[in-house]
Amino acid sequence: MSASAISEAAETTAYAPVRAGEITAVRAALGDAGLFDESARVAYLGLLDPPRGAAGEAEATPRRFRVFLHNIATGTARDVVVSLGEGAAGAEITRNIDLDTAVTGELPVIEEEFELVESVLARDERWLKALADRNLDPAKVRVAPLSAGVFEYPEEKGRRILRGLAFVQDFPEDNAWAHPVDGLVAYVDVVNKTVDQVLDFGAMPVPAEHGNYTDPELTGELRTTQKPLHITQPDGPSFSITGGNRIEWEKWSMDVGFDVREGVVLHNVAFDDGGRRRSILKRASIAEMVVPYGDPSPVRSWQNYFDTGEYLVGQYANSLELGCDCLGEITYLSPVVSDSFGNPREIRNAVCIHEEDWSILSKHSDLWSGVNYTRRNRRLVVSFFTTIGNYDYGFYWYLYLDGTIEFEAKATGVVFTSAFPEGGSDNISQLAPGLGAPYHQHLFSARLDFAVDGFSNRVEEEDVVRQAMGPGNERGNAFSRKRTVLTKESEGVREGDARNGRTWIISNPESRNRLGEAVGYKLHSENQPTLLADPGSSIARRAAFATKDLWVTRYAEDELYPTGDFVNQHSGGAGLPSYIARDRDIDGQDIVVWHTFGLTHFPRPEDWPIMPVDTVGFKLRPDGFFDRSPVLDVPASKLAGGHCHSGR
Repeated sequence: MSASAISEAAETTAYAPVRAGEITAVRAALGDAGLFDESARVAYLGLLDPPRGAAGEAEATPRRFRVFLHNIATGTARDVVVSLGEGAAGAEITRNIDLDTAVTGELPVIEEEFELVESVLARDERWLKALADRNLDPAKVRVAPLSAGVFEYPEEKGRRILRGLAFVQDFPEDNAWAHPVDGLVAYVDVVNKTVDQVLDFGAMPVPAEHGNYTDPELTGELRTTQKPLHITQPDGPSFSITGGNRIEWEKWSMDVGFDVREGVVLHNVAFDDGGRRRSILKRASIAEMVVPYGDPSPVRSWQNYFDTGEYLVGQYANSLELGCDCLGEITYLSPVVSDSFGNPREIRNAVCIHEEDWSILSKHSDLWSGVNYTRRNRRLVVSFFTTIGNYDYGFYWYLYLDGTIEFEAKATGVVFTSAFPEGGSDNISQLAPGLGAPYHQHLFSARLDFAVDGFSNRVEEEDVVRQAMGPGNERGNAFSRKRTVLTKESEGVREGDARNGRTWIISNPESRNRLGEAVGYKLHSENQPTLLADPGSSIARRAAFATKDLWVTRYAEDELYPTGDFVNQHSGGAGLPSYIARDRDIDGQDIVVWHTFGLTHFPRPEDWPIMPVDTVGFKLRPDGFFDRSPVLDVPASKLAGGHCHSGR
């Protein structure tokens, strides 16, 4: 195993990594304009994509940075765009909007507000009385600072609110999630530093059994059966990285970006075919993730967290460790982001890039020709891990030799706990004696900005067709398929259908393969449940994207997030519902496909005290994109002890 990091200075291109000097220049421009005083905080700072079709995208064009500014003293918010010239010179503010948060929603939660909730509650008499009534030492009570959502509290409109649930931590290394303080919730105004409400619905026993998953009491004697497993590439990896983030691997090419909100972003994904570099995706990211909980009790009925839009998954990316998080011949990228004070911060080794052997690519033993043919598959992996409170998420993009693109989310960490009520519950699992975990979902939205051989793309919905026995099908064995072109945005809001094998083909009617058919890529979903909350619920309005499996929109530069720009305390209707309201033409146009996928989690005893990884994702497979198999030129494997037998 070995690791390397990309440290060379990146070229000044539209898709080059963000540099520390650029963040410093943006911060200086904000200060010069009087927009950044001692009360100002950066809630988001990210590099905007160049305008669609901009001349010389790969050359030194002005780089635009979008900044959300929150004032901790007044609660006011601004949406600013700063344009930088070559070498971070010539800063110019091209947008400066004063936001009415009562209308737009609040800016994302900033890190200093986490500790603020706990410290404000520690001085509140109502909170202290509730703890005393439970015989709890306030010094041992930790408070989870949780996004508030939008409910029937008109006094919260236009105010920045977090809600707090309590957990007991008996000593510094103790797993506090094992000891939830149920029946108690507080509402905190983090601007005025006041407690709006402390709701006490009566004490429940605090689960006593610890959940310290490294404690020998739980682990027992560690296994000694595992032998060393070495993954080596003596000649180095098969990919190359130039300019800091430009990857070439086998026939693939792409720019790997990193955004503090979305995490890893893939740009300009293309495949070399017959001497041509053929585009597939202009941009691909996981643009939102929401975790709605299904416990209707007043203590937790408001629980739903937009981990991407409210908390920004990118800013909590882990620094990965060789041999632990990534195994093999590893190359790391270390993105630079802004902290809340506008200072550059490097996340060391946040993005892991490596190759994996992936079993059999193709195989046949032919009885007539005598050819025994085997080729092994491999894939390129681009990944990062983030920790949002109790949960940890891995975001993994895979590229395969045959042109397949796959995304996989890995969910692990510690489930959000509650007390388990006597008599049981229809909405909570029991994990340990007296310890529960509410049912919940992890729902993701992939934003797939397609460019299949260019921007003249369409989406066709494909279903299997069962053909009835009768004339022309006398034995009843026939079946077929039906494809339906989605022509406008109102038609592009779709639901999955596992029984009918529903898939969606993104094709280019202006680009044909040698059979005269439109070239395309097919989206294969896993057909898991979408949002399970009632259609009239607050979360259904705010996370409308999660109510459908697929949305198709006409490309627009400012339509980046399925929930809109400002998710925190937004009442709903922003994002995809507003995008499709114009009902634009999507047939043969520059389009974006939004795919909802996710896990429905009924926590198990096996998920406690730390959850083994659960996975969910989707695939994009070429469907008529190539004229024939694109892997005929893959050689037989060469191993240290000789060659894999490949016949002829």
